[in-house]
Amino acid sequence: MTRKIPLQSFGSLRVRTPLCLPGQRIGVMGGSFNPPHAGHQIAAEAAMRRLGLDQVWWLITPGNPLKSRNGLSSADGRTALVRSFARGPQMKITSFEKDLGTGFTAATLAFLKRRYPGVRFVWIMGADNLASFDRWQHWRSIAETMPIVVVDRPGWRHPALSSRAAQALSRWRVAESEARSLPDRKPPAWTLLTIRLSDLSSTALRKAASAKAESSELVY
Repeated sequence: MTRKIPLQSFGSLRVRTPLCLPGQRIGVMGGSFNPPHAGHQIAAEAAMRRLGLDQVWWLITPGNPLKSRNGLSSADGRTALVRSFARGPQMKITSFEKDLGTGFTAATLAFLKRRYPGVRFVWIMGADNLASFDRWQHWRSIAETMPIVVVDRPGWRHPALSSRAAQALSRWRVAESEARSLPDRKPPAWTLLTIRLSDLSSTALRKAASAKAESSELVY
């Protein structure tokens, strides 16, 4: 039996999301984006094109509950950087989780489905996330809340598909050739997209920036 997700601030008017209309197909791509990079852009644009989405929401989270927040830039700073990659009117930038009062995906997606029952949402995540998906709070409920599109990442395809979560959800995997039907399917439903891969990662970029800063401090 799936554990029930606590409802949080579902009726609060202070929680403002991008405008959406019943019947629209919207992808939600959450992350700390610390910093954002071309790999995020490739994933967002591939999901939009392959699934026929009307919008992709770049959801800037307060922080990953599974990771340390040391070195986490301010939400405003990350938002400014995301604007360089979320290009075009169909790409929307939002950070409504801070007003919702949760950093957990399960509660966030339950909020969206409750507030906008007529919108066909899809959760977008990388293959690296699928590899550790079983560690997420209420991960089975997430899979039952909205369809999931998993975007391939360098070196993560095999770990993702052999993960505990992927095995548990294997009967609901949708063929990549049918990816466009994903927003119309009743969850659980998921697919993995093969895309042009980018070796960039936020962690590597932060380390490179830190190393550059340390090097510059040694110059007299």
